[in-house]
Amino acid sequence: MTSFRSPPPELDPARPLPGGVVLCLLAVIAGAATGFVAGAFRWCLERISEWRAELLIWAERLDGPGWLIPVVVAAAGAALAASIVGLVPRAVGSGIQDVEAVDRGDLAAPPLRVLPAKFVGGLLALGSGLVLGREGPSVHMGAALGAEAGRRARRSDAEVRVLQTSLAGAGLAVAFTAPIGGALFVFEEVAKSFWPKVVLPTLLGVAAAVSCSRLILDDRPDFDVRDVAVPGFELLPAFVVFGVLTGLLGALYNVFVIRALTLADRAARVPQVVKAAAVGALVGLALVLAPLTAGGGDELSQLLLGGSTLAVPLLLVYLAIRFVAGPLSYAAGTPGGLFAPLLAVGALWGALFARLVDAVLPGHEVGVAMAIVGMAAFFAATVRAPLTGVVLVVEMTTITSVAVPMLAAAGAAVLTATLVRSAPIYDTLRERMLQHSGGSGPSTA
Repeated sequence: MTSFRSPPPELDPARPLPGGVVLCLLAVIAGAATGFVAGAFRWCLERISEWRAELLIWAERLDGPGWLIPVVVAAAGAALAASIVGLVPRAVGSGIQDVEAVDRGDLAAPPLRVLPAKFVGGLLALGSGLVLGREGPSVHMGAALGAEAGRRARRSDAEVRVLQTSLAGAGLAVAFTAPIGGALFVFEEVAKSFWPKVVLPTLLGVAAAVSCSRLILDDRPDFDVRDVAVPGFELLPAFVVFGVLTGLLGALYNVFVIRALTLADRAARVPQVVKAAAVGALVGLALVLAPLTAGGGDELSQLLLGGSTLAVPLLLVYLAIRFVAGPLSYAAGTPGGLFAPLLAVGALWGALFARLVDAVLPGHEVGVAMAIVGMAAFFAATVRAPLTGVVLVVEMTTITSVAVPMLAAAGAAVLTATLVRSAPIYDTLRERMLQHSGGSGPSTA
């Protein structure tokens, strides 16, 4: 569960931080740059996703083993992404744990070279179909731009850390078209504080980033969801039970992520590029057999949130595959985040649980509502940032009618995960990163 920290002496609210106005101006400038960069990153991913779909159709029409072409392309993309991480090790993984370590003073602020490595490596990894999210690279690129702005303006180390933290939220805001969620992510997950000297640069940076990104991206929410009726009071216990079970599922997912990374570490004699290629080949095969089992998961989430009804066996298959494919893709050692795959797993789990509710309490259509709640609750269980998860999902769907069940389920999920002593995933990843690097830089985790 999130525990808020006292400010360090250099950021004590009672002590004026020199150049506060300059810091806010730098946040606006770096926020605008983040909006253009993260917006371009997301636009490129959308185009690559379209090309990948066309490649699958073209390969299916070929005579002979045409299905091997998507497999080879996915393996090559993952291998190239891992090779970029070999050149810039701090570009590995989500980047959120790196941002948190910098905020706590455990690492130096990320150098600017992280930006092109994350941009190109992220396009290759996510474009190949790995079950990773776009938000990790966007967060890290925003943090790198914020840190660089502080360095160029010759600000203090404390101010550079504030800028990298604030602009990390701007990157998340652009990745999910969720300005409030991006800002709240900084306060609840990264800084774990609402210090005024962090709040102002964050708000300004996020506003500038989202405004500029709209010059590249469509000004619309991530998911097109029809109106969802407010669930009746009699269904609230069902959502609480769902939250408890989601807390257990989230704890298990975190175990899978760390176990996958540990297994990858044990195969130390195998080059990381080879391991990434092997994971990419498996993902490529999954794309050929069932395209919705691979990728970030937006298409699958949209299908469920749009009201499509999938058979229970199909829901189980998708859930099982993505539950394993997400941690496996993360262990490939390429740039890519965890958030988007988490949301897809949550939507699947919610849609599956809704079938049980329909069987026990017939007459209630809660499929879409439960999928929306599942996204927020599963995020809360794994990341342990319930408010961020709820707000992100509300902004991505523009649905507020399930706010009360969402809060109840997210609270129950966090409480359950805490009671079973499951650590928040980014706390574990940060500690693991620092242990592997000796505090000098991140490992392949």
